[in-house]
Amino acid sequence: MFSLGHKNGTTAVDPKEVFKTAFKVGADAIIVAHNHPSGNLTPNRADLRLTKELKSRAEWLGLEFIDHIILGSSDSAKGSDFVSLAESFI
Repeated sequence: MFSLGHKNGTTAVDPKEVFKTAFKVGADAIIVAHNHPSGNLTPNRADLRLTKELKSRAEWLGLEFIDHIILGSSDSAKGSDFVSLAESFI
């Protein structure tokens, strides 16, 4: 876990912390995930910007960026509990 947010707010993720942990555990690839407590699984601009930044940095560092997943509540109106940005947006 890199940061905690609030139901009505956002929290920035520091890419350095993401990659520091990846290298510490000897990862060859990363998957990042966060939740949208509202249940709205649509990625916002910040989600898309973070995904592009992490993917670019991962490639530069020689790591495979597999996915960025947004998790929602199980009673989501869309009937899905998650969205894969790799499948839909990157």
